[in-house]
Amino acid sequence: MNQKITIRDVAKHAGVSSATVSYVLNGVNKVSEETKERVLLAIEELNYQPDFTAISLSKRKSKMLGVIMPLVNDSLSPIFKENHYFSELLSGVEYVCRKNGYDFLISGISKPEECKNWVMKRNLDALLVFGRFPLKVYEEMKTLSTPLVFVDSFEEYANFYHNIRIDDEHGGYLGTKHLIELGHKNISFVPNGRVDCNVDGQRFQGYKRALSEANIEFKSSMIIEGKANSFENGYRIGTEIAKNQQMTAIFTSSDITALGIMKSLNDSGKRIPKDISIVGFDDLMISRYSSPSLTTIRQDVFRKGAVSAETAIDAIENKDLQPKQIMLPVELVVRDSTTNI
Repeated sequence: MNQKITIRDVAKHAGVSSATVSYVLNGVNKVSEETKERVLLAIEELNYQPDFTAISLSKRKSKMLGVIMPLVNDSLSPIFKENHYFSELLSGVEYVCRKNGYDFLISGISKPEECKNWVMKRNLDALLVFGRFPLKVYEEMKTLSTPLVFVDSFEEYANFYHNIRIDDEHGGYLGTKHLIELGHKNISFVPNGRVDCNVDGQRFQGYKRALSEANIEFKSSMIIEGKANSFENGYRIGTEIAKNQQMTAIFTSSDITALGIMKSLNDSGKRIPKDISIVGFDDLMISRYSSPSLTTIRQDVFRKGAVSAETAIDAIENKDLQPKQIMLPVELVVRDSTTNI
């Protein structure tokens, strides 16, 4: 069995001290370029694998971000399997991390003490929090000095930290207004969860504002609360909607749910958009490939992920950085799933 190459072996091979090799590995500017090249060549020739965990502990910096996401049935697998939103969000995070020499780890929100221990064990430099962050977890996490960047959070405590959001209320308004301008009055709103919290609550307020502006009476019967942001949940809701003879249009809180509704309505013999118009939210890549293609509210999900990572890295490298409240824009993208009544 081959013996593991040590920093002393590299130093001997390069004809320098172990401290000099350590300086090169840690980026300390105390050696000449010639010596640095000699050390790097020795590392390559010996195939030396540095202990980056030890290096990060000695520097108190791991060049590693943590990403916390909501669990579904005690697992992250349903999110990655069914929800393309998080895939696009993480693509933005990965792009910025790679460009800046950082890596990132993903974990689900579980018990508060487990979350804190995960951050400490991995020596994470900053934490990105996607979605709702339970108060008990927050109470545990605020005891650490690790910078926190919230994404899509409307909790009161999130305002004291870096917070990346989109104008969800305006998105709800734009989607509903578009349907009203096409002559629709019986418009259903389908949130992912309840309409009295967080992102769905903001989009619901935009929906009601558009109705009020057009002097259309708000009817609670037109609200169909979902249980999750998934194709299957959308299909189940579509089955209910197919039985409603009054409804002529639907505004959903996500593209994935909208696509499930469309499939269900088609299977029930409803024609989109001739019988029912539908608007989604997010403008995920998949929404333009559906048949008919989906009219939706566009948020740049990739950019949101990129901005969250950029903000985290800024917070790491600039300790005095004041909390940023960043609101990204939204816009209506009209495709083939909506038409005049």
